[in-house]
Amino acid sequence: MRADIVPGALFPDYELTDHTKKRRKLSELQGIDPMIVLLSRGHYCPKDHQQHLELAAFYPRIAVAYTQIVSISTDNILESNEFRDAVGAQWTFLSDSGRKVQQDLDIQEYTDPFHNPMIPHTFVLEPGLRIYKIYNGWWYVGRPTVEEIRTDFRALLSRRADWWYGKMPAPYAARESDT
Repeated sequence: MRADIVPGALFPDYELTDHTKKRRKLSELQGIDPMIVLLSRGHYCPKDHQQHLELAAFYPRIAVAYTQIVSISTDNILESNEFRDAVGAQWTFLSDSGRKVQQDLDIQEYTDPFHNPMIPHTFVLEPGLRIYKIYNGWWYVGRPTVEEIRTDFRALLSRRADWWYGKMPAPYAARESDT
């Protein structure tokens, strides 16, 4: 991984082709919301299937929580569509068949020269593509659980000015005035 890709840094605003053959920039997909970016080995990987199945089951909660998901793999558009359909995902899948992201981030997986995938990572991004957390998914257990993602999104969304509906409770208001 590139040395400058760390929590607090900006994630590159890649522009890739989505599963509908439309060019999309990450910033456009993110809007003003937190976002998960999944860098995936692709449709052939059982670990990626499992991670995406878990997120697809969790997606209705993500969709109502002002948060986004984007999956990027080295699959071509047809394979991206098949992967998306196979796991029942409702979010955008981007194709990096030209290996732009893989090469730019220096995450080429060296154990599979046939598929030439990227090392899987999960990025939790604050608004503005700022990196909040990075999970290395080379080993399946390195990937975030649904609970970890929910906790990360709670931490990010709690920073919003409108987090407290109505008047902020006194103990929290006191803490804010101390800063």
